[in-house]
Amino acid sequence: MHAPHLGTDGGPPTPVPMGTADLAYHLAMRGEPLPAGFLFAFSGPVPTLASVRARVAERAHRIPALRYRIDREGRAFSRVEGIDVERHVHEAWLPGDDGSGAGRLMLSRPSGGDDRPPWDVWLVHGPGGEHSLCYRTDHTLQDGIGAAHTARALLDDEPVGGPPGYHGGRPTARGLASAAGGLAASFRHSDKPAFDVPLSGRTGLCQTVVPVARLRAVGRAHGATVNDVFLAALAHAVGAWHRKNTGAAHPPLPVAVPMSVRAPGEECVPGNRIVVARVLLPCDAPSPRHALSRVVARSDGMRTGRLRESLRLMQTAGPRGIGARVGTRVVNGRAVAGPVSSVNFGTALVHQGNAARRSVVWSGLGAGIRCLVTLTSQHDTACLAVIHDEALTTADELPDLWLASLLELEQP
Repeated sequence: MHAPHLGTDGGPPTPVPMGTADLAYHLAMRGEPLPAGFLFAFSGPVPTLASVRARVAERAHRIPALRYRIDREGRAFSRVEGIDVERHVHEAWLPGDDGSGAGRLMLSRPSGGDDRPPWDVWLVHGPGGEHSLCYRTDHTLQDGIGAAHTARALLDDEPVGGPPGYHGGRPTARGLASAAGGLAASFRHSDKPAFDVPLSGRTGLCQTVVPVARLRAVGRAHGATVNDVFLAALAHAVGAWHRKNTGAAHPPLPVAVPMSVRAPGEECVPGNRIVVARVLLPCDAPSPRHALSRVVARSDGMRTGRLRESLRLMQTAGPRGIGARVGTRVVNGRAVAGPVSSVNFGTALVHQGNAARRSVVWSGLGAGIRCLVTLTSQHDTACLAVIHDEALTTADELPDLWLASLLELEQP
């Protein structure tokens, strides 16, 4: 199913069966919603709730993903004919916000629970005239790249651009072997002492912001991508965090790395167009540079071995129910510390003439996951966000430790 061009009514079909990844989220959450979405932080003129609602009312019915509710009994997405904008667009005030309050609000506010499409938009007022626009959905219905395209189509003055589409190739024997090895490893005991703590059920969020140019400069100096730099600095930060709190080295950390398979023309269709790779972060590396060299070697192997294509073939080769249950084994708190995701939103979102200063992709926690780390790039700014169970009482140290690792990578 291809997304209608903005400005046409389209005719999305109903119902749409859940895909393998959608069903995996549904099973992992036992039918409960898992909030996910994008947050855009602004300074300058604050729009009115009425003006935000007017923009949403003008566009929502043209965006396929916003026209569906989740039929959990039928394991499908069912189209709705009308959208009551006042029930989807809300306003909140956080006068004492420290910069991450809007994200915490999106994680804590109840979502779902009726027959509406499971999305909403929030205008959140912060201190000193700062404000945020937040697009929230249910992860069973939409992945991060889909949420990025939908948020831009819904809120941007000129809704063009965004993350590039996926152009697949043929899987390789090497990639299939790697995918099978990752699956087998998820059934074995995973040693992740920094994250094996009893769950509290309460979610915290902390973050930091850096210029994208810093990440790119490190990448150029070491033959790495921005994502490689992100992962290497995170690996060393986790190692330093664990050593600081326990005095012990941390073993390589298993994490889940989602990769988009959303093709051109599928930008705003419902469903999760992703595969997930199990990756070991080299938290035992003696320095950020050693960590980066190991990450680059692993990333190069994933690309040349076409791991993404191999995972996609494995995901779609059999019945979706079996594939979904396998997916719940790969991504859960017993097998991995949590997902680690990088999204490049592209040019800054502009709403009513005002460009966002930064954007953040986020998701709630489920299936025993203790921690989710995202890096969201927008124009010239990247935001690292750590969403964590509050049982990880010192997790708010991770953003500063990540910055320290990045600084080490920048040293000549």
